[in-house]
Amino acid sequence: MSAHPAKPSMRDSLVAAAFQLFLERGYEQTTIDDIVRTAGVGRRSFFRYFPSKEDVVFPDHEQCLADMTEFLAASADTDDPLVRVCDAARLVMRMYAENPTFSVQRYRLTREVTGLRTYELSVVWRYEKTLGDYLRTRFADRRDGTLRANVVAAAVVAAHNHALRHWLRSGGEGDPLAEVDRALEFVRGTWHPDAAPAGAAGEPDEPDDVVVVIAKRSTPMWRVVREVEASLGDG
Repeated sequence: MSAHPAKPSMRDSLVAAAFQLFLERGYEQTTIDDIVRTAGVGRRSFFRYFPSKEDVVFPDHEQCLADMTEFLAASADTDDPLVRVCDAARLVMRMYAENPTFSVQRYRLTREVTGLRTYELSVVWRYEKTLGDYLRTRFADRRDGTLRANVVAAAVVAAHNHALRHWLRSGGEGDPLAEVDRALEFVRGTWHPDAAPAGAAGEPDEPDDVVVVIAKRSTPMWRVVREVEASLGDG
């Protein structure tokens, strides 16, 4: 006897009903009453899972954010903080990759509805804040710790979203995890926390020569340049 497929949870049924109606009627034309009627449940059941109609469009982000927070909190002192936040960003991409059809549908819907784009930006900000909070604790001993944490968190989110949008615009074709790996490697190579500012790594830089040229305002620029070159050549 073959096993019957597992019955979708009420939460999943509500999401499926909502997107069915969004695709058929449009987001603005679909009400919560329409969604619960299609799902065969009551309004109370809807609000048990989703505070608003916007939340049903992003049913997985709260759990993903919780997973990211837990993942970062479990970081050891020996972990490279930049590697850790890049791995945390990969959790988000895996969430999208688990259901390409749904992810593409949601992307197209958010492009059409201004309110959903605004909601999506608030979600992105929460991811960035979570990464930034973690990095600020790890960079606390650096003089530029807060700045570096904020910039790195923003860079990781931007790289992730660049790869994600490219994949979604393709209709979910290709390997999104490979795309995000390439984007995050760029960030890692640029903003590794151990990387010193330009000119600060290795042996101390030799003091720069300072050349002062005094010339009349009417002196042609070619003559000024020649005087500078001559002065540098004497060193």
